[in-house]
Amino acid sequence: MKIIETGFKGLIVIKPTIYTDTRGYFFESFNQVAFQDSGISFSPMQDNESKSVKGVIRGLHYQLNPFPQAKLIRVVMGKIFDVALDIRKDSLTFRKWFGIELDSENKDQLLIPHGFAHGFSVLSDIAIIQYKCDNVYNSQYERGINLSDPSLDIYWKLGSTIPVISEKDLAQPLLKEAEINF
Repeated sequence: MKIIETGFKGLIVIKPTIYTDTRGYFFESFNQVAFQDSGISFSPMQDNESKSVKGVIRGLHYQLNPFPQAKLIRVVMGKIFDVALDIRKDSLTFRKWFGIELDSENKDQLLIPHGFAHGFSVLSDIAIIQYKCDNVYNSQYERGINLSDPSLDIYWKLGSTIPVISEKDLAQPLLKEAEINF
């Protein structure tokens, strides 16, 4: 496994070692000992999966303290543009976002630490995303930031595809109005 720093404290790209032969491929999508040996503190408590069609944008979601969630994102099928927005008030990258294309071909993963809002857009016809979380979902502490906030200027890479966005995500507040306790 190769660890790539992103310039955002704690936000890292993980490139797994993939073994291929005539039968197909094999790789470890998560190994607690390998993470610890690389200095990564991440202990999953919940494993989620979502399926979406082309043009779907989900996000930007997070959970407040005391129930924040770090997430390890990977694409099982298809391709997405994954976005992590730093909402840690004392961070040098506060209000900045990082975006990366993740797909089922290269199998790269993104580890998003506490204090980030997360979202993604689907670039392929269908995408199946799995993400491990280090805390369980808690609806009372769930929050979001409007994915169209002009101060963020996120380009979701959909081109001429018409975005498909839930009413809940469309109703989220702008970053300047969002409840944040990081």
